Amino acid sequence: MKRVVFSILFLVTILGCKETRNENINVVTAEEMQSILELEEVQLVDVRTPEEFSEGFIKDAQNIDFYSDTFDEDILKLDKSKPVILYCKSGRRSASCAEKLIEAGFVKVYDLKGGITQWKHDGLGVEISN
Repeated sequence: MKRVVFSILFLVTILGCKETRNENINVVTAEEMQSILELEEVQLVDVRTPEEFSEGFIKDAQNIDFYSDTFDEDILKLDKSKPVILYCKSGRRSASCAEKLIEAGFVKVYDLKGGITQWKHDGLGVEISN
């Protein structure tokens, strides 16, 4: 009996820890993102705060603050037919935003794994707001 209970608890723990990601969201590395930016006409969106954005951003990114009161309306101004690449500091906010975009009917959504932190760690450049 103890063995059955242990087995059930083990399975629940393992299945509960499995990362749940929408299959329509493509999590990409910094290197893969660079290739996508070169090959496709994409909308690059930084979902960090304006203060974080001003400290450095990936070239051609537009800032849509995840914590803004108007965030849900702002993301709907993007073109649903064009691919969107999202990033934040580490990947948590962009993952949440990616889910919202898929729910809203966006066709192709990419999420930068590790966010701008990983981008910088990989030695890729950022621009600073003036």
